[in-house]
Amino acid sequence: MELHTFQQLMKELYFPRDVQRGVEKTFMWLTEEVGELGRAIRTQDEEGIREEMADILAWLCSLGNILDVNIEEAALGKYDEACPRCGKIPCECPLQ
Repeated sequence: MELHTFQQLMKELYFPRDVQRGVEKTFMWLTEEVGELGRAIRTQDEEGIREEMADILAWLCSLGNILDVNIEEAALGKYDEACPRCGKIPCECPLQ
């Protein structure tokens, strides 16, 4: 399944609820899932890592739907050919 298809599925499944919840609360859910991913990484919970990554993607798509942002277009528009900062593959930007 392509990313835009997945985002459309999230819209079909959850858009009315996401709109009712609103941008701020949907963003809070997204950040909560990032925290859960951090815990799964720290405990080396491989299944938890996969689940939390899936949840993060789902919540990001829900947020994109509320804000009318096509995640695939946004990502490919920014990262289409090379690093957006240094313009190279692989990235040669200094580590931060």
